[in-house]
Amino acid sequence: MSSKVGATFYYDIISPFAYLYIKQRHRLESILDIKPVPILLGVLLRSTDNKGPGEIAAKRPHTYQFCVWQAEKLGIPFRFPEHHPFMTVAAQRLLTQEKADWPMLERAFDYVWVEGKDPNLAWSEFCSYLGLPVDTQRPENPDVKAQLIANTNQAKQDGAFGIPALIVNQHCFWGVDTIDWTLDYLARPGMFEEASYAYAGKVPNGLA
Repeated sequence: MSSKVGATFYYDIISPFAYLYIKQRHRLESILDIKPVPILLGVLLRSTDNKGPGEIAAKRPHTYQFCVWQAEKLGIPFRFPEHHPFMTVAAQRLLTQEKADWPMLERAFDYVWVEGKDPNLAWSEFCSYLGLPVDTQRPENPDVKAQLIANTNQAKQDGAFGIPALIVNQHCFWGVDTIDWTLDYLARPGMFEEASYAYAGKVPNGLA
């Protein structure tokens, strides 16, 4: 029986930060049994009254250039796709349909963030890149569509408001820069019950 703690990783291949996260997931895998779950980031953002950085004009170049810098610092191959953001519905449905494991998921991210391509513009090539037949169709199965929406709704219920989001013991760790926080929490599992953390989680909103 595995002594690892179970965790859920919510992702959408649209996110460069999710890409940078999965390239560092080895830092957690000796402690966590991480299950990757595809969602639709746009749906999650709308349901939590949020926006992605690509939708905010002033934030867009800053965020994109920060991704380039962070990849350089980490020594991770990185190339922005020809346009961003782009629709990932078909790709996320495909990963849902195929119950994508980590190797397939990583190839999907590599297609976008190493090859710098939009799957919608070369669907057959994308499928081949994943190790699937070139004649694989864009998923239209109602059950697959429903499962992807259910995944997204579950992410919200689990406390996710963006990606990458890692859920461990009902705690949501959002962002590529929370890997160290996750490791500290696993070494100190009572962290969120400590007075300073408990207070920080319930500070009254002075603008409400």
